[in-house]
Amino acid sequence: MRRAALLALLLGAAAAGEASAHAELERAQPPVGATVAAPPAEVSLWFSEQLEAAFSGVEVRDAGGRRVDKGDARLAPDDPRRLTVGLGPLGPGSYKVVWHVVSVDTHRTAGDFTFRLAP
Repeated sequence: MRRAALLALLLGAAAAGEASAHAELERAQPPVGATVAAPPAEVSLWFSEQLEAAFSGVEVRDAGGRRVDKGDARLAPDDPRRLTVGLGPLGPGSYKVVWHVVSVDTHRTAGDFTFRLAP
């Protein structure tokens, strides 16, 4: 009986750990905080969990707050953990990437970071 109770406790703890998983940003291209020499054609974000496309998005804004992305945020067809958005023409300056995602386990996370395009 004790062994069964211990097994149930361990399984419950494991399930709780899985249920509390959130999609965390693992890396980005351009990298978080980077200064890049050439204007990127898109921003790609890689997360720790698979994402729900219908509830995830990303925007890119210039220093004046104007959107410079193409409004085409999508999951990469070959990787449901990668979210991308195309960019319009960029000039030198700072850009803010603002993202929100929902992982397949329904947890929502959001964040932002900047990158800079060198003159």
